[in-house]
Parts: sequence; C-alpha cells; structure tokens
Amino acid sequence: MTVLRAAGWSVRVHTRALIVGVVLLLVALAVALVNLTTGDFPIPVADVLRSLAGRGDAGTDFIVYELRLPRVLVTLLVGAALGASGAVFQSLTRNPLGSPDFVGLTTGAATGALIVLLIADGSGAQVGAGAIVGCVVTAVAVYLLAFRRGVQPFRLILMGIGVSALLEALNSYLIYRARLNEAIAAQVWLIGSVNGRGWTEVVIVAVAVVVLVPVVVYFGRDLKMLALGDEMAVLHGVRVERTRAVLALAAVGLSAGATAAAGPIAFVALAAPPLAARLSRSPSAGILPAAAMGAALLCAGDWAAQNALPGNDIPVGVVTAALGGVYLTWLLFRERGARR
Repeated sequence: MTVLRAAGWSVRVHTRALIVGVVLLLVALAVALVNLTTGDFPIPVADVLRSLAGRGDAGTDFIVYELRLPRVLVTLLVGAALGASGAVFQSLTRNPLGSPDFVGLTTGAATGALIVLLIADGSGAQVGAGAIVGCVVTAVAVYLLAFRRGVQPFRLILMGIGVSALLEALNSYLIYRARLNEAIAAQVWLIGSVNGRGWTEVVIVAVAVVVLVPVVVYFGRDLKMLALGDEMAVLHGVRVERTRAVLALAAVGLSAGATAAAGPIAFVALAAPPLAARLSRSPSAGILPAAAMGAALLCAGDWAAQNALPGNDIPVGVVTAALGGVYLTWLLFRERGARR
C-alpha cells in the first residue's frame, strides 16, 4: 500500500492493484489495435498506426475512422462501463452474483429499447434513449420494492431477479406480437453486439464513462467500508444510505450507457470484478482494475467473435454468454469444493 500526499490531501494506492490495472489497460489497447487491423480488408498494424497519426492514405483512413474505430471505441468503453458497474454492485450487495445482469438492469434496459423499437418505431439514438430510461426505471422499481428500513443486499438481489423475470416475459410478448423483420432486429439487439456501431454510440457510452467513473472512484473508500457491513461503515463515518444511493445511481448510469450503446451484453459485469480481484490479490476489485478488466474481456470477446467463424461476424454477446456459462459452472464447482 502506497500513500500519495500533495497539497493537503492524500490517496492510498494499492500498488499491486495499480500495476494490474495498468497491465490490463495495455492488454485492452493492444487487442483493440489488433481489432483495427481485422476485417474483410486486413490492414497491417503499421498502416493503422500511420492512419491514427494522421499520415495514412484516404482508403485506409476511411476504413479505420469510419468503419472500425467507432466499433473499437464502443467495445473499450462498454467493457470499462460494465466492469466498473459490476464492481460497484458486487460490493454493495456483497455477493458475486450482484451484477447488472442479475438485478434486472440490463433486462429493464432491453424492455425500454424494445418499446421504442417495436411500438414507437424508433431507431438509433431513440433506441439508446429508451434503453437508458428502461434501465433507470427498473433500478428505481427494484430499489423501492427492496426498501424496508434501508436496503438489505439479499432483498435487492431477490427483487432484482423477480423483476427481471417479469420483464423477460414482457420482452418475449413484445417480440411475439411484432412483425417478422422487427422481431428479427429486436432479437439481434437483445443478443448484444458492437457490429455496425457508429460515433453516436461512442458519444453515449463515453459520456457515461467520463462523468460517472470519477464519481465511483471518488467514493471508492466508502464502497470498501460498505462491503464490510453497514455497522462498520457507520463506525468509520460513512453516511450509509446517501453513499449507497449515489454509488447505485452511478452504477445504474454506467450500465444504462453501456446497454444503450451495445445492447445487453452478458458476463462482462459479472466476471470482470472477481477476475481483477484475483489478479490484484485483494478481497474486492478496485473500480479502475475492474474497468480495465472489463475492457480487455470485451475486446478479446469481439476479436473472437470476428474470427471464430471465418466469413461470419457473429455478435459479441454470443461469445460473452458462452464464456459466462463456463464461468458460472466453474464458480459453482469452486463453491462445492470449498464446502467439502
């Protein structure tokens, strides 16, 4: 642990977590660079770097800036947003399953997007706005339903699972009643994908990351106290309900921005925080290492999605869902072995 002091303030930095975060960020950027070279028209790394430096030819600049860079930036930012959001929710609920996937937020975002897409005939930014509104409304509903003289983590998760099940039924009904082409488009969106994403989606998720990640980092110390229990947090001077509300709202905003940009991508928010924590050898992942791990996981998943089946650019949500199944199976076997 290193303490940095300057101008009357001090910050405690977990040295190993800082190193892990930097390494994961470099890995994410390296995979992102590889993704810029990958596609129907492969481009050498040197030409991509030359184009990014403003010295490329017109053809390479068009492919890099118009076709691939928005997708790569969305992948990096969505992965970072999901990793940070998952770290907050898992700390608040003190449960490794306490991620936006399990507390109903991504399902609520999907409901909002489907209503705009299938009922209001919206598209593009309108669908993204619908996803954000759906995520926020779902978060408020889960919070109010779980509230009883405060919010207990197990009640929050149980209410989230229940609300998620109801919204899944509603989503299925919306797709069932839609026209065939609309149902196909909606189902593709529900898988979660970065295919064809443009600068509009980059702006949506970038605003969420730039505004909200500093908020959760600022409250990082209080988050660690909350993870030890409300009584311990109160003893250390944490205003529990206010801090929990601020962190939860910030995490909801990150999840909403990510879902609005790329759809409900599974697994990343669930797995990024514990994986970063294991690398950091810490009981819980810091916000920034979890964000860097999320970015690295989603970039790697997008590379796999582009190269798993030659000639078929499958949605990255398919890859992350498959990895999520493997991860949950490993988690269950690990718990079973620990009990023995």
